[in-house]
Amino acid sequence: MVEKKDEASSFGVLILHGFGGTLESVKALYLPLQELGITVSMPLLMGHGEDSPEALRGVRRNEWLSDADCALQKLIHDTDRIIVIGHSMGSLLALHLAVKYPNNVDSLVLATPAIKLVSMLAPGRPLQFFALLVSKIFKNWALKPLFSDPQCASVISHYPWVPTNAIISFFDLIKLTLPQLCRVKVPVLVLQCRRDSTVLPESATILFNNIATEPSEKSLLWLEHSDHQLFCDGERVKAVQVIIDYVSTRMYRSRVYADAGY
Repeated sequence: MVEKKDEASSFGVLILHGFGGTLESVKALYLPLQELGITVSMPLLMGHGEDSPEALRGVRRNEWLSDADCALQKLIHDTDRIIVIGHSMGSLLALHLAVKYPNNVDSLVLATPAIKLVSMLAPGRPLQFFALLVSKIFKNWALKPLFSDPQCASVISHYPWVPTNAIISFFDLIKLTLPQLCRVKVPVLVLQCRRDSTVLPESATILFNNIATEPSEKSLLWLEHSDHQLFCDGERVKAVQVIIDYVSTRMYRSRVYADAGY
């Protein structure tokens, strides 16, 4: 006999951090989501959160996809429906999960989705064809997390540099994800920063216009005064509250449908 789960425990949330980031970059979400009475999983992706960025050297896109997949499968054992929250590269992983597990993924929250990067070497940018050559010449790539609010600059949530071959793996993940957008059909909330110095703001509109989600189930929120690390920047309280409200709404709608016999 399977014990019937209550409305709260039937939901789980999976939070996926971005490239070069740590759990600190998304931890502002953790306690507020737990306070809703739901299971929250926040895995550390391979090569991240170590003492040295050298841990990322040689890590491939499939290993990040596998990390996300394993975390989702663990949640599936304990919950009926899962909301996946992804930041930057984590958004790409979330999109893949929505395509692979349409019966388990309830909805997506995609924060500054890394569809189109500022870097001129990234996929879809003018110098993309030189990326592989650059990776053979330069072994390390500097990363500098920027904040619109100077008081947030002391937050350590990112490697200061990464191996360039890891950047190439990140680029490969972007290229792998783009053709999948038309297969995403679950409800989606997108948060995008207009001042983002890592991801071009048009990433949000590219994503919004190309996913197959019904128009009534797509939402796009623009943050006017945050840079890429939106959960650590000056509008973090607003960003977190928007997500908490969205998750609460998804839970409420699920309860209403259940009561109606759907």
